[in-house]
Amino acid sequence: MPEVIFPGPEGRLEGRYHPQKDRDAPIAIVLHPHPQFGGTMNNRVVYNLHYAFHRMGFTVLRFNFRGVGRSQGEYDQGIGELSDAAAALDYLQSMNQNAKHCWVAGFSFGAWIGMQLLMRRPEITGFVSVSPPANMYDFSFLAPCPSSGLVIHGTADRVAPPADTRALVDKLHEQKGITITHDEIEGADHFFQDPHMGTMIDHVTAYVKRRLTEGTR
Repeated sequence: MPEVIFPGPEGRLEGRYHPQKDRDAPIAIVLHPHPQFGGTMNNRVVYNLHYAFHRMGFTVLRFNFRGVGRSQGEYDQGIGELSDAAAALDYLQSMNQNAKHCWVAGFSFGAWIGMQLLMRRPEITGFVSVSPPANMYDFSFLAPCPSSGLVIHGTADRVAPPADTRALVDKLHEQKGITITHDEIEGADHFFQDPHMGTMIDHVTAYVKRRLTEGTR
């Protein structure tokens, strides 16, 4: 899988780009957890999401937010990281101008950034939000949420407690015109330690495949 360096708002960003042979393949970006708590694009959840999307026929990009790995810049409280994600999507779209579908997937902090990106980019047709930290960050900007998607987390998550995630999902369920699918992985912690990683990826794969088959928002 090619290592890529592409321009970001504060300098170069480092990524891993995994294209498909099909020129009109759907595209997806995968966003990693908090940079100040060891989050990188090589996080196990991010890595597994990346390959799950590629197996489903997506051209996929994951990357390091500013200040992580070889990405330039410094941590910016989520504001700059959202700009990084927008730059990554710009780069991915420039390489895949015939893509009919565009998805964003994020884990933990990356889920929060991904949901904000969703609000800015109407071309995003679906999202996967893994262990969104609804107890730490304000998700009220999702009013209304512009696209249907999947929220998935573990019942034993102590970093982002399930009760807060359920409250977020309940608010999103009140919105019309979209469908929020909510999956809980019994016994899984925030990081989906084995044997729960495979179960989570299976749920994500089943959801995305169903959405692609339906061809709907």
